[in-house]
Amino acid sequence: MPFKEKPVNHTQDIEIPKWDIALANLVRDVYARDEVPLTLADFRNLAGQYAIRFDDIMATMFEMAVEGEWDYLNSAGDRQPITRAELEALYVNGRLNETDLREYAGAWQPAGA
Repeated sequence: MPFKEKPVNHTQDIEIPKWDIALANLVRDVYARDEVPLTLADFRNLAGQYAIRFDDIMATMFEMAVEGEWDYLNSAGDRQPITRAELEALYVNGRLNETDLREYAGAWQPAGA
């Protein structure tokens, strides 16, 4: 029986972000333009202005916070880390809703800003 070679995988492992890159770029551009942390009201305005689901924007923000790309600042202005477990607990019905986000009335900014 002849020796069979294993197929070679010529593709590279590519890391796929856990968030929406277009939304991430949108909020990064708004932050760069205004140079102030973004609030839930800012995200609601963006959602209305660009016909984007508010919860999609917030899911992106939470994912970036969990991964250390963005910081969440609580209402006192202190950095408050967000964990994966905390984020998963917010997804009661598969989507984030206004009620879930009441406790996040602070602001968001790029990590280290």
